[in-house]
Amino acid sequence: MINAAVHPATHASFAVTDENSRGRRHAEPRPSTRSEFQRDRDRIIHSAAFRRLEYKTQVFVNHEGDLFRTRLTHSIEVAQIARSVARALRLNEDLTEAIALSHDLGHTPFGHAGQEALDACMKDYGGFEHNLQSLRTVDLLEERYGAFDGLNLMYETREGILKHCPPAKARQLGELGRRFLENRQPSLEAQLTNLADEIAYNNHDVDDGLRSGLIDETQLASISLHARHAEAARAEFPGIGGRRLIHETVRRMIGALVDDLLKESARRIREAGVTTLDDVRNAPPLLGFSTAMQTENRELKTFLRDKLYRHYKVLRMTNKAQRIIGELFGTFMADIRLLPPQYQQMATADGRNPLIENTQARTVADYIAGMTDRYAMKEHHRLFGIGEID
Repeated sequence: MINAAVHPATHASFAVTDENSRGRRHAEPRPSTRSEFQRDRDRIIHSAAFRRLEYKTQVFVNHEGDLFRTRLTHSIEVAQIARSVARALRLNEDLTEAIALSHDLGHTPFGHAGQEALDACMKDYGGFEHNLQSLRTVDLLEERYGAFDGLNLMYETREGILKHCPPAKARQLGELGRRFLENRQPSLEAQLTNLADEIAYNNHDVDDGLRSGLIDETQLASISLHARHAEAARAEFPGIGGRRLIHETVRRMIGALVDDLLKESARRIREAGVTTLDDVRNAPPLLGFSTAMQTENRELKTFLRDKLYRHYKVLRMTNKAQRIIGELFGTFMADIRLLPPQYQQMATADGRNPLIENTQARTVADYIAGMTDRYAMKEHHRLFGIGEID
């Protein structure tokens, strides 16, 4: 039967395909109506970890407003940007989408504040990093199949999830971690998703920041990327203001970044003369922005760090989130019997997967990292709240 879902002739010679992939950790029959990477995408979408992203913080805690981004909407927006660029560069769109949808599966509740708090708690137990936790989620923690732990994703999907990895962890990961030790690159699909992630969160944080009132248009007037496109929007639509102006400006900013990424990446690929996937792995990073756009993008990131992420109202939320994470971790470490039964079993069992250790501390981190914002707050209230005992 011809697999109508796969069109390898549309891929560039240096793109990842089913044929040049390193495959799955556990052999499975090939799908008859989908590509291998469509199967990966579908497994990710149906996972419990993906559904939980709906109630995990991007910048603003989930219950603060229905229109703010969550980890779920952010992941979908990353996938949309990444797929558009992948198609233009003739890369594997399905792999790109799978990486984009899975890259935050291991993120803690309460965004980066939660990650920092859990990393501090895990300082003496190997630390905590959400990319490694995303890999742990798809390799071990999801329980959907009788034949194996995790989702048994393709090598290149797992490679794309793992954006960063310290040498000690890389050595534990075998083939998957070798590129970090040998200074080799992942696929272009993985490189692209990392950049699409940056485009999405920077620009959509501008949107959410303006919606929240924590930053305003006057402050952004000094940021060249925003100011240029706000001016263009006003010139095309005289009298425009409010939400329409914000949307027009952010849309144009994203468009400018994507166009620049496409042109600069195509130039680098052409000049590098890569023709195979191995050429990509042995070359320096090939996807990126022009020097001028890098400067503008860095200016925007600095503005968001100083004016939004360090705004006193955000820092108050951050402080509370870190206290919740820290107190949950300390309590579960002090008495493992307070964990749900399946996590008690995990904490006392021998490691089921040689990729990452399976200690009591790591199991507590698994439990906390898997929580949504509101579940973490509810667990904290159950353990520390004064009032009804439930």
